[in-house]
Amino acid sequence: MTSSQLSSILKETASELGFSKVGIAPAVSAPLTKERLYLWLDKNYHSGMKWMAKRKEERGDIKQYYPQVKSVISLGMNYFTGNPEDGEDACKISNYAWGDDYHEVVKNRMYDLYSTLQGIEPEIRGIVAVDTSPITEKDWAQKAGLGWLGKHTNLITREFGSWLFLGELLLNVELEYDKPFTEDLCGSCTACLDACPTNAFPQPYVLDSEKCISYLTIEHRGDLPEEFESELHNWVYGCDICQEVCPWNISFQKLSTIEAFQPREDLQSRKLEQWKNFTKDDFRSLFSKSAVKRTKFEGLSRNIEAVRKSIEVSK
Repeated sequence: MTSSQLSSILKETASELGFSKVGIAPAVSAPLTKERLYLWLDKNYHSGMKWMAKRKEERGDIKQYYPQVKSVISLGMNYFTGNPEDGEDACKISNYAWGDDYHEVVKNRMYDLYSTLQGIEPEIRGIVAVDTSPITEKDWAQKAGLGWLGKHTNLITREFGSWLFLGELLLNVELEYDKPFTEDLCGSCTACLDACPTNAFPQPYVLDSEKCISYLTIEHRGDLPEEFESELHNWVYGCDICQEVCPWNISFQKLSTIEAFQPREDLQSRKLEQWKNFTKDDFRSLFSKSAVKRTKFEGLSRNIEAVRKSIEVSK
């Protein structure tokens, strides 16, 4: 089978599996990507995410991660299911965490794609990767033609805005490659930068994690830094502010049809009163198979308490 035929089957199968975008790039080292990554790490913009630096060689050079790789298939899956309700008593959870844990949903479907390809060409070998793997997924998605890197550091696509989960399939075979996305369609817009309440962007296209509400409410362990404790703006897990104000999202966001991403309970509009007397058992029950487990019960409780204090002060 030719590389063109295999590539066509790959894309058709990916679409059938629910992927919204798919592109293929040659696994060529990118010195500029590596340079940007190392500079970001040197400035300690990864904050407490020490694993980012621990495997920086692999992140900076995909052949360090998988030496046999010849093709990188980038896949995007639309997860948008609506915006959270505002209100002074709202405790907001990022859209991506309303349903089931995307890591499992996306990885399982990627494994199905991988199995299909191996059934056609048994000599195919590869690695399934999501954002827990040491790979610069947004850069590879741009190289594969899916979209461009926005000033808020998320990948933006013409068709779905930035509401996409990304995954990569690294294969040891050559395929038919897509043209990279070379345009920057953000133009002069700075809506995402201007809207960030904690000034987490020291410059366009650069995120200082330590100031990011998503980082603070999910990855940060222990007490919240005093200067940010009252700056969560009702977010108890994650933050979508920079995405909600993006003109591409406002104009082109589409509701996801993936059942696993549909909101559980009333997470998109859960009020402060509903978190009262919330226990570890409640946490395990409500967030079974959920990405929210990442912050642990202690982290979520800390965030809720910080929001509660802010709400009381504002009344």
